[in-house]
Amino acid sequence: MLMTQVAQKVKLIEGQFSTSEASDLISSLIDQKINFHKIQRLGQLIHDDTIDVEESRERIAQLTKEKMDAKQLIANARVKGRKITIKSHIEISYDD
Repeated sequence: MLMTQVAQKVKLIEGQFSTSEASDLISSLIDQKINFHKIQRLGQLIHDDTIDVEESRERIAQLTKEKMDAKQLIANARVKGRKITIKSHIEISYDD
């Protein structure tokens, strides 16, 4: 049986932000993750041009949709004059 043990937890974001700050923060984070996938895909293609990169392509599309959804949520909050609360953490683990 494969056991996963959390080795570290990182509190990445926790707080209340203006809609402008929240938009910048979320867009930047998602853009970084999209770029990560693009670079990974390019690296795979350079080493093997027959490799299937559909999973990476799908993840990029999913992240792009999530970014648009977040922008819509933030736009709605802006219209209502509300602030945005964001909480995000990263769990780093390894498998035994």
